[in-house]
Amino acid sequence: MGYTPAAWATFGGALAAVAGALTGLPFVAVSVKASALTGLLFVPVSVKASALSESLVLRSRAAETLVLFMILVMIAVVLVAPQPATAIGWQLLALAVLSGIALFALDRRAGHSPEPGVARYVERFSPNMITAILVGVAGVTVIARAGGGLYWLIPAVAASLVGGVINAWLFLVRVPSQ
Repeated sequence: MGYTPAAWATFGGALAAVAGALTGLPFVAVSVKASALTGLLFVPVSVKASALSESLVLRSRAAETLVLFMILVMIAVVLVAPQPATAIGWQLLALAVLSGIALFALDRRAGHSPEPGVARYVERFSPNMITAILVGVAGVTVIARAGGGLYWLIPAVAASLVGGVINAWLFLVRVPSQ
């Protein structure tokens, strides 16, 4: 069953619905606190470097959240499209590489909070890269037709959902009140 794409079409359809709804949430959060993110667009001379840095962190967290939810959308698209298992494996592998690079770069750009507290620990243990790794494992095992196949997408989806929610929370708690 882990190597039979047709058996996963219903999972893909359900995932598409969830991912579509969640992908809209970062846009709502960004629109609510848009002024905190515009720091690098219209920078008065009097603005300190710390304000620019905070804006970069916020935008990076918002982008990470969007990438995590878009991974779910792309997995859903791959699963519901009628195609051979090998093609699905290669597409999942490509998705893993591209999303892994994007998540790594955004996480580095966002940095980690120097302040002690819950947010600092949540940042350090966010499952962002685990998502990309699990999607890659799913792709490789589908191509090899050994090792679990599409069953690896279940923990990948769970990690992506948890990571997206964590990033959304970090984004919202870091946005200064107006």
